[in-house]
Amino acid sequence: MRVKIIPSEIKGDFLAPPSKSMMQRACALGLLNCGITTILNPGYSNDDFAALSIIETLGASVQKSNQSIVIISNGKVNPNSTIFCGESGLSFRLFSIVATVASKEFVITGEGSLLTRDMQTLIEIFKNLNVQVSSNDGRLPFKIKGPLLPKYFSIDGSKSSQYLTGLLMALGSSAEEPVTIDVENLVSKPYIDLTLDMMRFFGYDITHEAYQHFHINPKKHLEKNIEISIEGDWSSAAFFFVAGAIHGDINISGLNINSKQADRKILEVMNLAGVNYNVSNQTIKISKNNNPLKAFDFDATDCPDLFPALVVLALHCRGNSSIKGVMRLINKESNRAFTLQTVFTQMGGIIDIEDDNMIVKGDTSLNGVEVSSHHDHRIAMAISIAAISAHGEMNITDADAVYKSFPEFYDKLKLLGCSLSLIK
Repeated sequence: MRVKIIPSEIKGDFLAPPSKSMMQRACALGLLNCGITTILNPGYSNDDFAALSIIETLGASVQKSNQSIVIISNGKVNPNSTIFCGESGLSFRLFSIVATVASKEFVITGEGSLLTRDMQTLIEIFKNLNVQVSSNDGRLPFKIKGPLLPKYFSIDGSKSSQYLTGLLMALGSSAEEPVTIDVENLVSKPYIDLTLDMMRFFGYDITHEAYQHFHINPKKHLEKNIEISIEGDWSSAAFFFVAGAIHGDINISGLNINSKQADRKILEVMNLAGVNYNVSNQTIKISKNNNPLKAFDFDATDCPDLFPALVVLALHCRGNSSIKGVMRLINKESNRAFTLQTVFTQMGGIIDIEDDNMIVKGDTSLNGVEVSSHHDHRIAMAISIAAISAHGEMNITDADAVYKSFPEFYDKLKLLGCSLSLIK
């Protein structure tokens, strides 16, 4: 799909979509819960559909409606056939581990960019746990056979926190004795906070010491009916924070101001850049600043999904901004550091990469050109926000990448007054 965007004036109200990070975790916990799990305000992105399909493959019953999703499960995991993850990296890392609670052999695979990602870290984890695994040279498809036997072990958390999320859920649901996981160099700690909060809501007993030692106590396997509501997604909303800061007045609602989601840190960047915003009754009002926005230095190591939105903001600030955490971008839907540098250079921006830092030259005049999203949903959204004030018409190819996380993205932009057309 191609999207054509003409520079526009935008303003209005934006309701954040459901968090896919929270939605996929809720699906896994619903599978492992013996009883009925009702998910309110569910997400329906491609990644969310992948998680729902997976838990059906693993033995749960799923009933869908517009307002809720009901998961009925006996708490057991039964991998009867191939597990298909679509392009969802979280679903792969999470469910490949959860499925090893059972002793059956299964194949797990996906499509698109997920097939090219290096998953060697998971192979090392499985070998340490005596789980049998074979792969396509460290890439999908994987053939795996459990069971994962709860015991003390340690992992390197420098690549992704998603492996730890899978281990906490798998061991939390199967351990019959207390288990400790030692973790070195853990990144994305806010995502682990989110995992732990949700697990505790479902009745798990897990503690940690400074994110280095995680103690899992056996879960009481009682039938339990649970109702959980999915928060609005700070990752998707971040693009509209930036849109409001550089383009016009936007009122953002549907977010939990006290959320454990990592990308809530967009508020810190708003402060650093001198963006006008205020919070009233859970609505965040953002207005375009009459004074130039200020360049900022920000460490995005624990919230790498903010990078694309932050680059757009930095291009509109006075001075050079520095964003740390480039190494977290290599194994995303694209090599996101290279992709950001490529697409915004095509538009006239200047972006340098120095070790783990991305240096973005501000006060840059961006031009409307034709660029590809590189099949990366967050790149497509970043280009679109930048295009609203670019000089000339912007054409974005492979724009349907947004369906991975935010299928209503372009509808939301239209409602704010953005002049765009979709060409399928």
